[in-house]
Amino acid sequence: MRRVTRNLILGLLVVIALLLALGAVPTYLKSGDPYYLTATPIEENRTAIDAADLPGDRYPYTMTALANASATESGQSDPYWKGPIGVKGAFTHSPFDERDALSQRNASAVDGDTIYVRQNNTVYRLEITRSP
Repeated sequence: MRRVTRNLILGLLVVIALLLALGAVPTYLKSGDPYYLTATPIEENRTAIDAADLPGDRYPYTMTALANASATESGQSDPYWKGPIGVKGAFTHSPFDERDALSQRNASAVDGDTIYVRQNNTVYRLEITRSP
């Protein structure tokens, strides 16, 4: 094998390894206080997104918060840390991504940063909360 070909193959392998590391490493970066998606049941009947229409693999924070909530108690998702320099958001899924996707799904179920979701005839207010 020629030296140029060998160097090209080694260079490609290094680039592939770096790209794989960029995809895996951000999930392990943790700094600051964690963020949660919190589902709080509300009494009022208002326009809301039907949780039955939400795929669990696309909305894991939302579905976990709803699963941990009841008709009388709030529920939280798993924690999410933003990371030390802010590059983590470009490589990982976050509750912020879910909030944005849900607000695009049904704009009438949005009130500022709050999204309303209906599950089993209970309307929940979804908000991103930060744990001190």
